[in-house]
Amino acid sequence: MSLDRVRGPRPPGTDRGRVLLLLALAAAVTVFTATVPLLRDWFDLRVYYGTVNSWVHGGGQVYDYRVPGTPYGFTYPPFAAVLMLPMALVGPGTATVTALLLNLAALAAAARLWAGPGWRRYGWYGAGLAACALALFEPLRDTFSFGQVNLLLLALVLTDARLLASGRPRWAGAGIGLAAAVKLTPALFIGLLLVTRRWRAAAVATGVAAAATALAALAAPEVSRFYWTRALWDTTRVGRLDYVSNQSLQGVLARLGVESRAVWAVLVLLVLCCWARRAGRAGAVGDWRAAFALTGLTACLVSPVTWVHHLVWLLPSFAVLIRAGRPRVAGALYAVLCTSVVWLWFDDASGVDGFLGSNTYTWITLGLLVWLPVGHVPAGHLPVGRRATSRSTSATAVPPSAAAPAISTASSQPGKASSAAVTEAAGVAANGVPATGAGAGALVPDAEVTGVPVTCAGALRAGDGPVGTGVGTVAAGAGTDCASGPGCDSGPDCASGPGRGPGQGRGRVRSASSEPTGSTRPAAANPQSSSSRASS
Repeated sequence: MSLDRVRGPRPPGTDRGRVLLLLALAAAVTVFTATVPLLRDWFDLRVYYGTVNSWVHGGGQVYDYRVPGTPYGFTYPPFAAVLMLPMALVGPGTATVTALLLNLAALAAAARLWAGPGWRRYGWYGAGLAACALALFEPLRDTFSFGQVNLLLLALVLTDARLLASGRPRWAGAGIGLAAAVKLTPALFIGLLLVTRRWRAAAVATGVAAAATALAALAAPEVSRFYWTRALWDTTRVGRLDYVSNQSLQGVLARLGVESRAVWAVLVLLVLCCWARRAGRAGAVGDWRAAFALTGLTACLVSPVTWVHHLVWLLPSFAVLIRAGRPRVAGALYAVLCTSVVWLWFDDASGVDGFLGSNTYTWITLGLLVWLPVGHVPAGHLPVGRRATSRSTSATAVPPSAAAPAISTASSQPGKASSAAVTEAAGVAANGVPATGAGAGALVPDAEVTGVPVTCAGALRAGDGPVGTGVGTVAAGAGTDCASGPGCDSGPDCASGPGRGPGQGRGRVRSASSEPTGSTRPAAANPQSSSSRASS
């Protein structure tokens, strides 16, 4: 058997082949989304649009409106209603197109923020493959089909993640504050800022959320009073807790018939303790990607109601898995979330199979919370961090060690040094933390994880940075053109890589159903009840 057969089919080697493959995939995705899942007919958008029009033109109250023929109405805080007031000026068609464009823009922004500049190395072909994969993700399908706001909130939160990771925390927290004023669930990210002792960012987020809430109270005092004193505490407005689309801890208990608030509170407390420990650890080493991903997972678990379309908050976790060198795990879990498997137990979630199958997405979320890699970024996936700060090599001379010759050899040949040789000489541990007894030092694998950038060709001295972070000073070779090799093959500051010439850049590392939550399976003989849940 040839090696090619073992490795599987090769990707197209020409632009023509890539275009044909993308067209075939796009056609398959289009057929799937048009025939297999039941479309949602922009149901949640109709809730928003009807609420605003009734409020502005009909003289009604925000929380009194119901979509005709259904018990569903507006469930968000008053600030969300204030933001949606412009919908009263346009027709339903214009509102639908605008919502679609906003969701597309938010998805592109979220992907760009999370991927970083490294996405350019994959070009249009990689972007096309990613678009096809995202179109299959059930939470994304539902977000678009419902006309939901989840992607807009995700983009706001990831903006803060990017600001913190890139060392520009001045306005970090503003996006989280706005998201928390629109929906309550993102408020857990303020908790993340507190757990990681980002006091300024936490204050900014709290201040923005409070200011937005106060603005809504000034604009609509009666609406705000009704929401905070009555509507917020009326759980019947949201929908049935045991509905299969509710993939939170509360949903699991409700399908088991457990109504005890104490049991739910204990489970929530355990999840929050696990989150605080793991997110705090991620923040301590500067791994903001993992910290934010863990917080999104936790928010989905502890919220009393987490409909399937809320699970777009799981997307950052898959990116973390891929960066940690576990693409197969990420692909397998992602594929499950494309299958709509939980709807197989739409009619009956009893028995062991019902307990396991109807809560599949909850089990995935729990597993990611417990086992998502933290601070583990393999060589070859080095995102851009802050610019390196030059230090005098004479002031930070490398002490004699067995690894010194190897480091000297690698760093004395700008443009030709092997990153693998530097890593081996430095004794880097698998998780990016300096190995015990390494002697010469360690190579920081991710400028955004540690918060300290390095030069590709340089080694780092141990002891010049905080203990346990793998931070050190740039040794011989700092400031030279980036060496070729894993982690230094693209970007504006690398000496080699796609679209770069030698010597360009120095000093930075690159490496249709009207039912709001109808089953996404084909229509069955027993259609679901319209009393399942409210817009959320």
